[in-house]
Amino acid sequence: MTRALPAALSPSGYLDQFARAHLPPRALWPDFHFALPELAYPARLNCVAVLLDQAVARGGGARIALYGDHETLTYAELLARVDRIAHVLRHDLGLVSGNRVLLRGANNATMAACILAVLKAGMVAVPTMPMLRATELAKIIDKAKVGAVLCAAGLRAEIDALAAPPPMLCFGAPDAADALEPRMAQHAAPFAACDSAADDVCLISFTSGTTGVPKGTMHFHRDLLAICDCFPRHTLGARADDIFIGTPPLAFTFGLGGLLLFPLRVGAAGVLLEKLSPDTLLAAVARYRATVCFTAPTFYRQMAPLAQRAELASLRMTVSAGEALPLATRDAWRAATGLEMVDGIGATELLHIFIAAAGDQVRPGATGKPVPGYQACILDDDGAEVGTGIVGRLAVKGPTGCRYLADERQRDYVVNGWNVTGDAYERDADGYYYYRSRTDDMIISAGYNIAGAEVEEALLRHPAVAECGVVGRPDDQRGQLVEAFVVLKGGVAPSPELARALQDFVKQTIAPYKYPRSVRFIDRLPRTETGKLQRFKLRSGEAG
Repeated sequence: MTRALPAALSPSGYLDQFARAHLPPRALWPDFHFALPELAYPARLNCVAVLLDQAVARGGGARIALYGDHETLTYAELLARVDRIAHVLRHDLGLVSGNRVLLRGANNATMAACILAVLKAGMVAVPTMPMLRATELAKIIDKAKVGAVLCAAGLRAEIDALAAPPPMLCFGAPDAADALEPRMAQHAAPFAACDSAADDVCLISFTSGTTGVPKGTMHFHRDLLAICDCFPRHTLGARADDIFIGTPPLAFTFGLGGLLLFPLRVGAAGVLLEKLSPDTLLAAVARYRATVCFTAPTFYRQMAPLAQRAELASLRMTVSAGEALPLATRDAWRAATGLEMVDGIGATELLHIFIAAAGDQVRPGATGKPVPGYQACILDDDGAEVGTGIVGRLAVKGPTGCRYLADERQRDYVVNGWNVTGDAYERDADGYYYYRSRTDDMIISAGYNIAGAEVEEALLRHPAVAECGVVGRPDDQRGQLVEAFVVLKGGVAPSPELARALQDFVKQTIAPYKYPRSVRFIDRLPRTETGKLQRFKLRSGEAG
């Protein structure tokens, strides 16, 4: 079957054309559909001008936009901060439209303002998780050809450790020589949003594949509005009096959408808190009278026993994503709160949730149905659609889709115009989709995607390790645990102390959440005759 290629791109508003030049070939793009009337965006579009400038122009400047531990910002105050940072990017750092800016920071108002300022100035935001180490950041900086860094002062060490770091300004330490705040103070004038095209790239969000080599997912200005006009509008019924709260970092598209973009789109407020545990999240819901909560099943599992002692009357929607939602967790949360959880599946490649169900549409055990604006099907290994009751590869189309930054894996993710997510699903006769497993070797632990090969690479740097294999082991609390099978070098004896030392070593080498929570010492790894590691034997326990 012949596919029509995506429509030609609009004339770019950027001076630096790196992002467009490194989009995948048009024949490898997924099909895009804009069936809903709200998805008909103009050709010239800057998403921050729509989300923020227009909200203030409509008279919403006095409304609360962001709550935080140390400050609360109205829409007008957030706009002023965004404009000041945009001036710093353009004038102090000398950046031009289309340049890439890497961002590092916890969930707070300044981190949010930095992201929005990059987008408004017509630059490309490259948000990174706070726990990434210098080795991981170096790959991202090189692949995206990052021109500058905006970084929380407490996270600068990993940037400083780079051999050739890009120019950097830090926030949170205003007396530092490279502080962002004193430069912001020099710019009080409004900043005119870049005349960007709706299909200019504004975000490169990196995710790790099964090989551990980072994949940059490229998203347009229109994409950031599209995710606001699908799931929150049609599934959550988002409204101006909502207060959004949750745990995902702004560097995750789950958090960027749920805690910043979604509330701004409807004139609501987001709560950005830097460190949350199950008990402090419950306390924060009560403190801010939050109405919509985003977090992973792990947090809901841990919050359920505590929920009866918390004041949660303000909550009307609780959204679970990031990993499969166990039925027992759904039941425990409903019993504790009376709330029917909204389960959802999304992907960094598509930005946010595209299958979900809420309220009386929930069917226990099912993730849900395609969110309005999206369509889905199940494909077999040959790319053909299969019928109901058959497990296959989940495939999705809609207003957003996969466009990897200069990456051959684009060919694997897009099949006949469908985005193939790497999840094994089954569809019933009523159109509900049921998660069965991952189709690749990605480990999903407590909502984090962890590539086993990347953990293996870190372990192999330790002088005691001869070889190793890393897989995910099912776990009631975290969904999966990272488990490492380690073959030691001759003369090295296994011990609990060595296992802890290997765990600590991994924490110092890559992001700490990726470390193996279980280390098992074995004499040899199971391999095929051609030398390939048989991971299924590690998972099944056949390796001893």
